Amino acid sequence: MKLGIILETKEPEKAWNAFRFANTALKKKHEVKFFLMGEAVECENIQHPKYKVVDEMKKFEELHGGLLACGTCLKSRMMDEFAACPISTMNDCVEMVEWADKTVTF
Repeated sequence: MKLGIILETKEPEKAWNAFRFANTALKKKHEVKFFLMGEAVECENIQHPKYKVVDEMKKFEELHGGLLACGTCLKSRMMDEFAACPISTMNDCVEMVEWADKTVTF
């Protein structure tokens, strides 16, 4: 199955669960694309003692998941040089949703 995931928050537990979900799906041999939108583009900077978002993001990359980030959201936060993934557009988000059999939003 092709799964599209849209994350719209930098709340540690929700971001952590979204990446855990994605990693579990990849381990079950599903294809997964992940789009960071709004404040979620800041996920790479989340530091939390219990919810290790950055560790889950690294696992996602190691499992070869596709990660995209909204360019407008990055630019509005002056984060144009986002290291974890390429800068993307709403067209890329729409294409991900069209590609996916199912889309999940966190």
